Amino acid sequence: MAEKKETKEKAAAKKPASKASEKPYSTAGATERRIGAVICWLAAIACEIVAICLYSGKIEITFMNTLVALVALLVIDLILVIVGSMLWKKANHIDPASEKNKVKFFLWNNMGVIACIIAFLPFIIMILTDKENKDPKMKKIAGIAAAIALVIGVLFAIDWHPISEEAKTEQVKYQNQVYRAQFSKKYHLYEDCQHINSSDTKTECTVEEAINHGCNDVCKTCADRYEKENGKSYLDIKDAVEEGAK
Repeated sequence: MAEKKETKEKAAAKKPASKASEKPYSTAGATERRIGAVICWLAAIACEIVAICLYSGKIEITFMNTLVALVALLVIDLILVIVGSMLWKKANHIDPASEKNKVKFFLWNNMGVIACIIAFLPFIIMILTDKENKDPKMKKIAGIAAAIALVIGVLFAIDWHPISEEAKTEQVKYQNQVYRAQFSKKYHLYEDCQHINSSDTKTECTVEEAINHGCNDVCKTCADRYEKENGKSYLDIKDAVEEGAK
């Protein structure tokens, strides 16, 4: 009996750690944000379906002008798409996809764009291909509003500074304590860096926290200063480690 127990303990010890435990950073909150994003996008698509039915005459709204109702639905659609995209991008910075799976990496970083296209393009196509005698004014205004909403939604959905699991894993190893400022896209190695020295929003944080707030790379001024003080390039070390991780 004791031998069986010992065998089980050895087998358990040999089990590989889960993927989540291998990550040197916390992924808490990522799943909840992704669920919230999907809910927002589904609600946005529902608004689009209602708008399509309203425009085609399948449903009627008696207490509001049809054109006003269409524009209102498109605005709500856009708001839901943007909120969903913000939640999804935030989740991607907390728990980014791996570059090893190129399909997932592409989808994960462009999911907001895809959702936005689904939430507006069918409505636009319906208007452009409409051959019935619809009100020209309603057709023109609704079409323009939908096109503008699509462009705005896509711009908000694009992650202009995406990050991969590998890049985040390596970046959190370089220097634990760094500095960031609100709306900054770079994190800083030195508190007195000229770019944040006079900032009222300067915050000390870990590299992980900086990345989660959208600061995906180090400030070049700080990197140059690091090289002068340490006799080695921070960027070269970073690139070499990332290249070795591929």
